[in-house]
Amino acid sequence: MRKMLSDKITSIQPSGIRKFFDIVNDMPDAISLGVGEPDFDTPWNVREEGIYALEQGKTFYTSNAGLMPLREEICNYLARKYNLNYEPKKQVLVTIGGSEAIDIGLRCLVDPGDEVLIPEPCYVSYLPCAVMADAKPVPIELKEENSFKLTPEELEAAITDKTKVLIMPFPNNPTGAVMTKEDLLKLVPIIIKHDLAVISDEIYSELTYTGTRHYSIAEFEGMKERTIVINGFSKAFAMTGWRLGYACGPEKIISQMTKLHQFSIMCAPTNSQFAAVEAMRNCDRDVAGMVDAYNQRRRFMLSEFEKMGLPCFTPEGAFYIFPSIKKFGMSSDEFATRLLKEQKLAVVPGTAFGASGEGHVRISYAYSIENLKKGLERIQAFIDTL
Repeated sequence: MRKMLSDKITSIQPSGIRKFFDIVNDMPDAISLGVGEPDFDTPWNVREEGIYALEQGKTFYTSNAGLMPLREEICNYLARKYNLNYEPKKQVLVTIGGSEAIDIGLRCLVDPGDEVLIPEPCYVSYLPCAVMADAKPVPIELKEENSFKLTPEELEAAITDKTKVLIMPFPNNPTGAVMTKEDLLKLVPIIIKHDLAVISDEIYSELTYTGTRHYSIAEFEGMKERTIVINGFSKAFAMTGWRLGYACGPEKIISQMTKLHQFSIMCAPTNSQFAAVEAMRNCDRDVAGMVDAYNQRRRFMLSEFEKMGLPCFTPEGAFYIFPSIKKFGMSSDEFATRLLKEQKLAVVPGTAFGASGEGHVRISYAYSIENLKKGLERIQAFIDTL
């Protein structure tokens, strides 16, 4: 059987997030604070639109690129929110979540041996997707003393004559770091000088807590024509199970991504697309309410970790907190494994997000305050034994 399998695929390790999630499912009385999934229901008007689409028999294939009304609403949304202007017919592709967009975006940009720069800690899919595209992933270690931001010096030092793509994972999973307008502007001349393509994963763009809006690197002069902006509905609209995302970018890139999407997927789920039109048109207030709740939980978590004496970077985006556990003298994996075994609480070891995540664990605050309190009690009980 081993001879039948691809060496490339078998060399890729399963997600470190799902490993702990699967264990929790088989463990009575266990609590998980590990999965990045909103605990809010999808807004009722969005669910109603999805139900109505089914009742109306709208269960047919859509265009490979997605329903035109949805592509138009995506363009309207990005223009009013982030000053990004795209042409719905040629520059937008609706995908099966943001994850598919990352996968096909990389496969359309790289040839074997090309290097992909991946700032870490980061979302677990970037490195495997680069490997599956036959590229060479090149991690860039983000440092806590730099607020887990990508600095111009770090970017310049990582570039070689084989570098082709830079992934921009901000707001960041797992650290909660954001890149300000000023931070991004410092990177632009380097990216243009080396003629890099950029995949900007902005799935958490709505979930920021700094008082200023999210900035996309595609906004700046010289960047739109070399950037794929990836976003979706899972996080901000609490639509994880609807499996819907999108990619926007130059026509020549989006047309190739659409071709790959056509052969591998055909189209995103039809009723999900109809529901997403409603989400983009009429859910600003719902999203704002969820962001306020996440911000309350974020402040609560920071306060509680301070009381425990656990050093913790202040996250400014997404819905994760990344406390340091270095003082206990054990690896992230050992800490998370013992916490699960001894207190039946699942968190994610920092190394699931790259080697630079060692010494940390990721905890999601996309859970109710009640569950967060229970989880924190178990963390306190565990570290009391250390």
